[in-house]
Amino acid sequence: MESPIEVKDNETVESLDFIRAAVAEDTAADRFGRRVQTRFPPEPNGYLHIGHVKAIAIDFGVAKDFGGVFNLRFDDTNPEKEEQEYVEGQIADLAWLGFEPANIYYASDYFDQLYDWAVELISLGKAYVDDLTADEMRAYRGTLTEPGRNSPYRDRSIEENLDLFARMKAGEFPDGARVLRAKIDMASGNLNLRDPAMYRIRHAEHQRTGDKWCIYPMYDWAHGQSDSIEGVTHSLCSLEYEDHRPLHDWYLDQLEVYHPKQIEFARLFITHTLLSKRGLIRLVNDGLVDGWDDPRMPTIVGMRRRGVPAKAILDFIERVGVSKTNSTADIALLEYYIRQELNLTAPRVMGVLEPLKVVITNYPAGQVEWLEAVNNPEDPSAGTRQLPFSRELYIDRDDFQEVPHKKFFRLAPGQEVRLRYGYFITCTDVVKDARGEIVELHCTYDPQTKGGYAPDGRKVKGTIHWLSAPHALNAEVRLYDRLFAAEDPGAYDDFREAINLDSLQIIPNAKVEPSLADAAPESVFQFERKGYFCVDSKDSRPGSLVFNQTIGLRDSWAKIQGKGG
Repeated sequence: MESPIEVKDNETVESLDFIRAAVAEDTAADRFGRRVQTRFPPEPNGYLHIGHVKAIAIDFGVAKDFGGVFNLRFDDTNPEKEEQEYVEGQIADLAWLGFEPANIYYASDYFDQLYDWAVELISLGKAYVDDLTADEMRAYRGTLTEPGRNSPYRDRSIEENLDLFARMKAGEFPDGARVLRAKIDMASGNLNLRDPAMYRIRHAEHQRTGDKWCIYPMYDWAHGQSDSIEGVTHSLCSLEYEDHRPLHDWYLDQLEVYHPKQIEFARLFITHTLLSKRGLIRLVNDGLVDGWDDPRMPTIVGMRRRGVPAKAILDFIERVGVSKTNSTADIALLEYYIRQELNLTAPRVMGVLEPLKVVITNYPAGQVEWLEAVNNPEDPSAGTRQLPFSRELYIDRDDFQEVPHKKFFRLAPGQEVRLRYGYFITCTDVVKDARGEIVELHCTYDPQTKGGYAPDGRKVKGTIHWLSAPHALNAEVRLYDRLFAAEDPGAYDDFREAINLDSLQIIPNAKVEPSLADAAPESVFQFERKGYFCVDSKDSRPGSLVFNQTIGLRDSWAKIQGKGG
């Protein structure tokens, strides 16, 4: 297959990121038969998060750029932590992001071959069965400054090792009683080469292979060989696997099988965000969030439920780029891309979060008129809609001050404001309850100002949004802040100390316009002057609407870049 990226000179290579430059050089040198094949190999022990998107985008993007093949392979070698729910969820995440793998594979597809290869290494005297406990193995392993010590079981005969390994497979021993280890070098400066474990005993049912196996391969034993079996040309991994590369190479060299090329890249780190799957699992299991799809989570399902567009995530990932050095992206940059995309695509609607009733005393009782409102000023093709207007309205409580401060240009006693798409109104009276709380405003309107403009040319400084009270729909609105108040929650000994206790505020009695009665789950709208909100996909129902705040209107990244607030 002819590659879309063709290397004609050094300038072409230098214009590419370091991964694509390496792939281009391999293609030009006719390595791997000019093929390019990549894979994304997640473990199905949770849902994917935005950190995974960087890896997916690199794997998919490289294959696409070189006319190659991108596959999905589940590293399902740990049956105690893996579930079919996560397999299906991760497939759905890729589809929602727009990535379509050519094939879907599973490491468990290769369990028989991996076992046969393990027997081969034992027969070559390069693997042995060890009876040390996990604690003893750690003690024997040594440290970064001290060499390890050979296990007392390291010199078992090939025959004894073959017998014990077969009995491990047959289920004769309990969990943890024995492991199979590679025989490499206990004095190696790379701790991964100090006789790493290849198989452990786990009497656990696997979601795909059932109870066929009671021994399961370790990640390092399964990973490189799975790539080899599938014909992967470029095994693209994050930096933490750089020290594992010599071990993967050692296994492939001993077996004398096809050898992919591994290239490492920097992981994604984002401020105020935890991207450790272990940490995310703890958040879920400890009940600190409402599941994997909690809108505060950096998981794809969580971000989707919150209304974050897939395109915004991908634009952010592209901006972060590909590098060899770990760095941390400012979450404000992600928020910038979310706003950019939603500003172009989200329909505008009226939503009042803290309703305050307004009675227009000089408007005819029982009369309703319909005002034309623009659906999205950024997209003329989005058209217009009709908003009902009546004598009784709702405005947001924070759009009124009984004693206004100097720069408050919204509604106040004797102060005139413009109703968006409507009329100029002036507050004439404030109604309070027995406790002195404001419960209602009385206003007059100028019927000559329909559409928000006065024929005499007078100006008002404030424009507020509103709803017709008889037509407004009840809604629950959930306001979200960052889950972690600390910029680097991973720096804490216990990341729970960094949790923002005010990351969720529920407003039970908000009001929205009637056009939202049948809004589809995951639909995102801009509540004018308030921000972007998504119809909750889990809890919202017709007649019982729930909206999740996606993001506010204020753009801190643009301000950081000197583009205004």
